[in-house]
Amino acid sequence: MKKTLTAAAVIATGLLATQAFAASHGAMAVMGEDQDVSGGTVTASQIMAAANGWLVVHRTDADMKPGPVVGHAPLKAGENSDVTAILTEQVKSGEMLMLMLHGEDGGTRTGIFEYTLGAKEDGPVRVDGKLVMTVITAK
Repeated sequence: MKKTLTAAAVIATGLLATQAFAASHGAMAVMGEDQDVSGGTVTASQIMAAANGWLVVHRTDADMKPGPVVGHAPLKAGENSDVTAILTEQVKSGEMLMLMLHGEDGGTRTGIFEYTLGAKEDGPVRVDGKLVMTVITAK
């Protein structure tokens, strides 16, 4: 008897495997490239998250410390591609932005971004004490 898998079954199997890998191996990551933000958005090319959460865009500089939040977008557990956040402030060419993975933990409302700089609600995700993030430069 010949077995066939539907496209949905193949995708679901791949997604479950990706989520299981991320959750069990700590393979969380944020990837992005320098980009034009003159349209008022910034995009992370790929994000791997162990649980639902947020892409959070922080201002930063050469010190590489997260500064004020200037955008965010929701994430699902597993692999997320081309995640775009709307910027809430103007970002000029040459400015550095930190694209960071934040969780959905600690807040009072699921699906509502509650983080403010230094707060615990929807705070940054860390692996081995290190923030899961990347830094890009606005063009």
